[in-house]
Amino acid sequence: MGRRKCRPARAESTERGAGTALTRTGYAPRMGSHEESMSQVFVVSDGTGETGAAAVRAAMAQFQSRWRMRIFGEVRSPQDARRVIPLASEVGALVVFSLVDKRTADTILQEAQQAGVATVDLLGPVISKVAQHLHAEPRHEPGLLHGFSDEYFERVEAVEFAVQHDDGANPHTLHQADLVLTGVSRTSKTPLSMYLAQRGYKTGNVPLIPGLQAPQQLLEIDPKKVFGLVIEADTLMRVRQERLATLGQSPNTGYTNTELVLAELANARRLFRMQGWRTIDVTGRAVEENASRILEFLG
Repeated sequence: MGRRKCRPARAESTERGAGTALTRTGYAPRMGSHEESMSQVFVVSDGTGETGAAAVRAAMAQFQSRWRMRIFGEVRSPQDARRVIPLASEVGALVVFSLVDKRTADTILQEAQQAGVATVDLLGPVISKVAQHLHAEPRHEPGLLHGFSDEYFERVEAVEFAVQHDDGANPHTLHQADLVLTGVSRTSKTPLSMYLAQRGYKTGNVPLIPGLQAPQQLLEIDPKKVFGLVIEADTLMRVRQERLATLGQSPNTGYTNTELVLAELANARRLFRMQGWRTIDVTGRAVEENASRILEFLG
């Protein structure tokens, strides 16, 4: 559809926090009142946070834990750095930082040590080794890798759109989406839409709810924009059971009933065929892989 492919970045929603731009990146299911129990990672960057966010996503893909990431961008002074650590200490977050300014990085380390906050320095050791290897002094200038280009602001706009159109919200403006994801509950609609948004695609996602017709706004969208997400029944039931267990609810509900789950999936596939929507099987595949397949369809 001619949409520019943007460098991966991360932003799910942007707000002001501790005097820096705070971007929340929720790759775990939404928790409601149970959100406090979710592991948190703070990414602190002197730029957009792309470098740290990518590293954290790659690392967290190796674990089956539920987690939440917050990105603090444009942290370019010790004063900015000091505002982050108290927030991390409050929620027990791991702080992953990519800061080229030595004073700012040292402030993070010192403040974190005093507060008992765990940290990971992504760039410091690498810059040091490269400097030794090249026998050269680093520039220590933040923001050299990613400037604030039009593409950056397009990504921010796309992410804001995805947040505003998550889980069927704001259907009256869904037609403005570059693409829309739909499927039954627990088919990774939210994490996938957020990942696509960080690539610069305005992405909405709409759940298919048993017993209810699909929203008319969804049915009226250009079929080429809509992707139906499916998953193997056994996998879906396991994911749903784990979800209920985490919430402290009984697993013996219609939500995990074999016959009802099979019926949900069959109805979803029937709708996808009727509407001419392309289908993506998300079973056993990472968010990045499913996003890549969708982008291949878009061309």
